[in-house]
Amino acid sequence: MIAWRRNLFAVTAVSFIGFTGFTLVMPFLPLFIRELGVSDIGEIALWAGVSLGVTPAVNALVSPFWGRLADRFGRKIMVVRSLAACVFAMGAMAFVTQPWHVFGLRAMLGLLTGYGGLTLTMAAESAPPESVPVAIGTVQTAQRLGPAVGPVIGGVLAGLLGLRIAFIVTAAFYAVALVLVFVLYDDKVAHTQQREASERGRVSFRSVLAFENFLLLMFVVFSIQFVDRSFGPVLPLFIEQRGIGAARVPVVAGTLFSMVAIAGALGHHFCARLLKRFSPRIVISAGATAACAGTAVIAAADNVWLMGGAMIVFGGGIGAAMTAAYSAAASLIPAGVHGTGFGVLTSASLIGMAVSPVVAGLLGSTSIRGVFIVDAATMAILALLVRRKMIEG
Repeated sequence: MIAWRRNLFAVTAVSFIGFTGFTLVMPFLPLFIRELGVSDIGEIALWAGVSLGVTPAVNALVSPFWGRLADRFGRKIMVVRSLAACVFAMGAMAFVTQPWHVFGLRAMLGLLTGYGGLTLTMAAESAPPESVPVAIGTVQTAQRLGPAVGPVIGGVLAGLLGLRIAFIVTAAFYAVALVLVFVLYDDKVAHTQQREASERGRVSFRSVLAFENFLLLMFVVFSIQFVDRSFGPVLPLFIEQRGIGAARVPVVAGTLFSMVAIAGALGHHFCARLLKRFSPRIVISAGATAACAGTAVIAAADNVWLMGGAMIVFGGGIGAAMTAAYSAAASLIPAGVHGTGFGVLTSASLIGMAVSPVVAGLLGSTSIRGVFIVDAATMAILALLVRRKMIEG
């Protein structure tokens, strides 16, 4: 197997296993909080909310610094460190006795992890320049498919063995990912480029932000995550308003979420082919336009089948736009400092992930349909901004 393809296989497998493992148990965190003795619904929601939100919030702050360390000491050791922290934290959650223990371990995860952005860096630096979009799209496809299958596996495990055992299984998933990256990934494949870049001098965070189009790409990544994550707090309620019976809402909502995930994975996968024919500017603006159309139809739809079709259009659009954004970033960031640059982009993504549910919940308390209208407007603004402001090399 060609060295760069072996590296790509390693980081793709790590991404899929890691993201699957993470979603084995996190969707069921409110149930776990209740098992710890919290009976009040409002208190359960509060503990679950802050515990889920603290990880991306802390991770957004530290991702650029982990990226900087990866530029100096190597990507592989940083990913191994991150996965080892996941093994410990997830395993420890099986033995907690208080809700604040969960919060503390989740905060620790935010502080010590962040392998998602690093795996994208490793894929981009291992691949030949002409194959970078393929490498990034492949890893992002794995990152998207993992959360699509994780909750299903986790639900079965929780039902058969209990949530505490599900945490142990999650820790085992991360342990497998750790072994895979340790055995299969070869840092030397990208070592020459990293060394040459370091010899040209250090690149500061301010220098990264000054790269052409970088601030715009940060806004692209933030906006996509902001819109994508806004569905979670309101979609089940919106479905119920459309006349779906309460007993069927979880199944219908789960199906729609899976459709978005699969469509997004396809968007990631086929983006490389689009980038062979069109510039990142065109692909990002077209993807955002498709996402705008999808959310607009969702806002207006009273038919679940129509909503499902709109979900597919939306998912494909954001998948292609996200991969095009990271591919564009990989081409403008100098070799050897991809860790810093991708760390900053990951922070933008995590901020969108952390802020979105809060904003959607507040807006949804007034108008659930309004959430999707705001999403459509956000994607329309993004498409127009990229079309007019992104500079083509």
